[in-house]
Amino acid sequence: MKKSKLKMVWLIFAFIVLMVIMLLPNPADLPVAGQRALAILAFAVILWVTEAVSYPVSAAMIIGLVGLLLGMSPSIDHPSARIGTSEALKMALSGFSNPAVALVAAALFLAAAMQATSLDKRLALWILSRVGTKTRNIVIGTIVVSIVLAFFVPSATARAGAVIPMLLGMVAAFGLPKDSRLSALLVITAVQAVSIWNVGIKTAAAQNMVALGFMEKEFGASISWSSWFLYAAPWSALMSIVLYFVMIHLIKPETKVIEGGQALISSQLKDLGPLQPVEKRLIIISTVLLLFWATEERLHSFDTTTVTLIAVAVLLTPKIGVLDWKSVEKLIPWGTIIVFAVGIALGTILLDTKGAQWLSNKVFEVMGLEKMPILIIIAIISLFNILIHLGFASATSLSSALIPILIAFATTADLNVNPIGFVLIQQFVVSFGFLLPVSAPQNMLAYGTGAFNVKDLLKSGVPLTVIGYLLILLFSATYWKWVGLL
Repeated sequence: MKKSKLKMVWLIFAFIVLMVIMLLPNPADLPVAGQRALAILAFAVILWVTEAVSYPVSAAMIIGLVGLLLGMSPSIDHPSARIGTSEALKMALSGFSNPAVALVAAALFLAAAMQATSLDKRLALWILSRVGTKTRNIVIGTIVVSIVLAFFVPSATARAGAVIPMLLGMVAAFGLPKDSRLSALLVITAVQAVSIWNVGIKTAAAQNMVALGFMEKEFGASISWSSWFLYAAPWSALMSIVLYFVMIHLIKPETKVIEGGQALISSQLKDLGPLQPVEKRLIIISTVLLLFWATEERLHSFDTTTVTLIAVAVLLTPKIGVLDWKSVEKLIPWGTIIVFAVGIALGTILLDTKGAQWLSNKVFEVMGLEKMPILIIIAIISLFNILIHLGFASATSLSSALIPILIAFATTADLNVNPIGFVLIQQFVVSFGFLLPVSAPQNMLAYGTGAFNVKDLLKSGVPLTVIGYLLILLFSATYWKWVGLL
């Protein structure tokens, strides 16, 4: 069956599932609006998992369905009256007013600025120029580049896009093909390091913003950049060490030294020329922004979103900024911002209509989780989180679908732990994109180069996933309790 026909089959199937759930008898403990919200969630998940339509198109469909189906539903507070399409549409568009979406948009602007000025490439080249020509050292350099860029480039795909072409250029300079063992070693190291630091840094990945948007609304509390770093960076640091040993032992390159690589890096640095005024301004703006992120709630009360938006305004200001609107609008994936906003809106609707709470109660009641020790609960849900991620091509979509249900569980179950910490740990697991090319956008970008096959990614991804999972449990039993996360 042709791909286009298969996508149409999935789209039709999604609509059938939507209608079936809506026509099922309405449970007494679930509002009609909640049942319809769950039907829309099932519809969205099918589209997201199968990619029957693009993500922005799925967002438009979700907005329309929320406006129509919830608009015709009885009101939660006044069942004798309908919600109305106008009010339902406000619910569907509520995600656009969420600070998390503003932060995602601002992060994409920052990534665009790095790309437009080539500062990300210069920074990566400079680090690689310092590590030498031994393949083991270049693996270390690749990991270090991914870590450093995670602080300054709030886009996983942009970070991978900055590093991978340079790594393949080094391989080519040595005279090896792009599908060589050395290519597989370096490119897979780069994308796995990106996934690891999506966990470690709050602003490194958009899915973190989506989850925080739900958490801030439901719990009424925010997590500062530095607090997130305190909780997650030690895990990512340990996983970076694990990544080094996994890669050098499981993927053996053709050579232990890349003699031509150093010359290529030096040549590319020379081609970039001296540091340009726009790059210097971007370095200053990015450094100041990082300082504001790191000192939030310690030296000042400005939240991450506000200071990031101010930084974007400065970046776009004539004379003192680094790029103009015409340049940046070509580099921003506007559809991505729409998807984030609609994902947050759908999750919020699930919570507001009690759909998430009902689903949480039914699913976790069957599993008997409420009677288990918290470490066992974390172990089971984390494993479920990892397995369900195999079907999602977007961690953002997974966050949109899963985090509201986990928030509902954390607020209704007697866990005897901080519910914010419980949900945040699961958000860390959402960023596990180690196994398949479709597990993360940066994986797809790297896979598209032909540098490795699926078996290569699995060879490194399986041990990274197992060790990462065990570290989640170890941290839950020790460190996260000590620092007050649980």
